[in-house]
Amino acid sequence: MEKFDAVVIGAGHAGCEAGLALARMGNKTLLLTLSLDAVAFLACNPSIGGTAKGHLVCEIDALGGQMGINIDKTLIQIRMLNSSKGPAVQSLRAQADKVAYHTEMKKTLENTPNLYLKQAEVCEVKDNNEVKIVKTLVGDEFECKAVVFATGVYLNSDIIIGKTVENIGPNGFKNAKYLSKTLTDLGVKLLRFKTGTPARINSRSIDFSQLPVQKGEENIQNFSFMTTRKPKNILPCYLTYTNEKTHEIINNNLHRNPTISGEIKGIGPRYCPSIETKVVRFADKDKHQLFLEPEALSTNEFYIQGFSSSMPTDVQREMIHSIKGLENAEIMRDAYAIEYDCIDPTQLLPTLALKNRKGLYFAGQINGTSGYEEAAAQGIIAGINASLYLKGKEELVLKRSDAYIGVLIDDIVTKGTNEPYRMMTSRAEYRLTLRQDNADIRLTELGRKVGLVDDKRYKKFKKKIKLIEKLKEILEKKLKLDEKLINLFNENNESVPKTNISVKTALKRTNIDLFKLNRVYNLFDRKIPFDVINELNIMTKFEGYLKQQQDEIERAKKNEEIEIPRGFEYVGLKGIRAETIQKLTQIKPLNIGQASRISGVSPADIAVLSVLIKKYKENK
Repeated sequence: MEKFDAVVIGAGHAGCEAGLALARMGNKTLLLTLSLDAVAFLACNPSIGGTAKGHLVCEIDALGGQMGINIDKTLIQIRMLNSSKGPAVQSLRAQADKVAYHTEMKKTLENTPNLYLKQAEVCEVKDNNEVKIVKTLVGDEFECKAVVFATGVYLNSDIIIGKTVENIGPNGFKNAKYLSKTLTDLGVKLLRFKTGTPARINSRSIDFSQLPVQKGEENIQNFSFMTTRKPKNILPCYLTYTNEKTHEIINNNLHRNPTISGEIKGIGPRYCPSIETKVVRFADKDKHQLFLEPEALSTNEFYIQGFSSSMPTDVQREMIHSIKGLENAEIMRDAYAIEYDCIDPTQLLPTLALKNRKGLYFAGQINGTSGYEEAAAQGIIAGINASLYLKGKEELVLKRSDAYIGVLIDDIVTKGTNEPYRMMTSRAEYRLTLRQDNADIRLTELGRKVGLVDDKRYKKFKKKIKLIEKLKEILEKKLKLDEKLINLFNENNESVPKTNISVKTALKRTNIDLFKLNRVYNLFDRKIPFDVINELNIMTKFEGYLKQQQDEIERAKKNEEIEIPRGFEYVGLKGIRAETIQKLTQIKPLNIGQASRISGVSPADIAVLSVLIKKYKENK
């Protein structure tokens, strides 16, 4: 029997990050996948990033992960979403070459020391306390001390198109037929969720002349802080809309929708609904926006974003052909819904370890989340913590004030989810502090401390910090009230100051930034990296708001620092409601802060609990 330190089950976005983290931290790691052709496969939209998701990718990168590096290498278009709004909600989104993305990630895995990639179906996992046995369908057994479950949407999955149901995985890949039973045997509670994907159409059959072009952007940051070249936009996307005819076709065929007819029983995502759901839910709207996105440079396939469906194929054709520019569209892959097993994530600690068993970690869509970025974010944390567990060290828990990753994990393990969970900026209380541009400043030291950030990344990070500190000197430089200053302010629709002002004061104006000032005053060398100047610009412009948010974070930390002793018994506590006792017993929060975020737990309960814990500690 071959021995490993850790085994990761599944090589999707969560499994890749978990496997790489474990191996890079010095652990002999086996990464098992149902198909080597499905490694880091973009089964749904051919893109990385998006609102709040871009933040997650930058945070993964800052900790020493791979997703940001990989998308920077393989993107074919990049844009900054919400660019007209403040930096707190701006998010990078890139169209990926899905073929190149898979190939590049597979190559990275294959060439990583300590990491062994193998195609095999896991049928059983035995937990013998310190030792785990992972058994494959062909009878191979692997011994290890830690297991990361990162099975995505492959657990006993069904592909559904109309009344046709196939027990397979995404895109026709093989699914995992036996692991659900293993998890049940281990005492893990399962849920049944559903998601879906749109049809793919041949670009030769699209009438692009009728459609508005959506181009990429230049001179914006990369996803990875290690990428030095500017992003290059190769292909555009296109915009179109559904119309009254499309909606009529959908409404006339709702009885053939498998959700209504009963073929689909799983719970679908609220924030990424099928086109049928959108038409019914928003009956007052006469159109819905759709984006046509290229899947790769090596194929003619285009993805219809916003048009997920599980309707029968004849209805899908009629729906698509009713849309402007798609009247003669050739469907290359039909849209489908997919149902799959996942776990109730409240069974996990904030480390992503199973509460009642040591050495078992869960990451990605198996935890009830949706999206590549959410999966990868959990994957890197599960990998880091599995490694720290193997080394007998304290595991990493990111707080809500540390990262969007902290918000994501805290949400699912504390509150659970009754639908596929999607990260959004509105979920974060401190989103001005948790920007994507400063992810490295927030997290690289943590990544270094746990042993994942290598010397090259750390050296570059320290150089950036040193450069920012040095450039702060220019903030005090005085700008004379002369023709240059007057013209600059007038050109940017700002009221002209009455006296000489400092650079720092000028930056407080909405339409003035360091890039504009430098073009007039040559304040710094133009070879200085964009991200350094951008960071200093944001830090200065939003200084007051950032200080206010930091004060809020410090106040909230007080509850986070009141740890609940391990083994603390809630049953029988006086002054706390029975419902609260039941929820506290189930979730087992690590501290008062986490306890206060459990759904249904009142401030009054928390006040009593704080007193009882203090007395408990004093008695101990």
